Amino acid sequence: MSQFTSSPRYHCSLCAAFARLNAPEEAVDATAPARSGRRRFNAALAGAGAALLLPAAGAREGVDVGKQSSFSKLVPAEQVEQAATQQYAQLLQEARNKNALVGADDTQTVRLRAIARRIIPFTPEWNGRAPGWKWEVNLLASKQINAFCMPGGKIAFYTGLIEQLKLTDDEVSMVMGHEVAHALREHARERMGKSTATNIGLEIGAALLGLGNASRTLAGMGAQLLQLKFSRDDESEADLVGMELAARAGYDPRSGVSLWTKMGQATGGGGGGSGNKLAEYGSTHPQGPTRIRDIEANLPKVLPLYDRAPKPTQRWDAGLADSGDRKATKPAAPQRESSR
Repeated sequence: MSQFTSSPRYHCSLCAAFARLNAPEEAVDATAPARSGRRRFNAALAGAGAALLLPAAGAREGVDVGKQSSFSKLVPAEQVEQAATQQYAQLLQEARNKNALVGADDTQTVRLRAIARRIIPFTPEWNGRAPGWKWEVNLLASKQINAFCMPGGKIAFYTGLIEQLKLTDDEVSMVMGHEVAHALREHARERMGKSTATNIGLEIGAALLGLGNASRTLAGMGAQLLQLKFSRDDESEADLVGMELAARAGYDPRSGVSLWTKMGQATGGGGGGSGNKLAEYGSTHPQGPTRIRDIEANLPKVLPLYDRAPKPTQRWDAGLADSGDRKATKPAAPQRESSR
């Protein structure tokens, strides 16, 4: 099978530089003075404090990433998704022409689609348009360390990412959750909105002088999708939302630590083709140590979701460990199934 290379590449693939997440707030010291006259008051205060630590009725569990940017409203969602559908179809056709589109019956493709099927049901909470998306998941034969999800749920993984890092199912889910989070939070639409606002302002100024046409900015929107790079805030947000999606889907969010440990070891190793590819990947993504610290800081918010989530009954991890056999395997021991 030929190796697939795309130009220009679609960014994310866990993308751009990284913005540190806000450090968790320090716990308030509620230790009361041991005065006999105030013991009952202090006991009541402690009880109230404990109640505040429990989720209030209707309170949302999981990560908190705030509201979406208003810049995304400057570009119609339908137009962005239509452009993404066209670009994705072109990408797949290019891969087919090079015999680099991995078949639907390949174990790795089956694996990716199975993981996606567990994640997708939890996407509507983050984007009301997600239920109407025509989700697609494909695997491209390429040594590139890359994965992405275009607007509208168009997912692609590159074999280089899975095979060179020997990703476990949990680690794959973290990558996929991150990429899907970019689409759910409409980071591409936001970036295009910012670009549109800037360019239209320039075009209007030029038009007033008889020098330009503001419509050209929107006309070129589709071509931007394969060139967009996300901001540091986008990357931080995608990490958190992706981690929650993976946890709700029954995948261990602590795998984010092992994922970025692997990445750090690979990029810090000796030279060679694999190392060079990983270094290229790392140059467009948040640094491992910082990322690991932020993942660890936010684990308490998602581990309860993971603990309650039904776990996958089929895994492919053992197959990846054996370079000669990638067959799916059942878990070694039964895993507790429960409703979320």
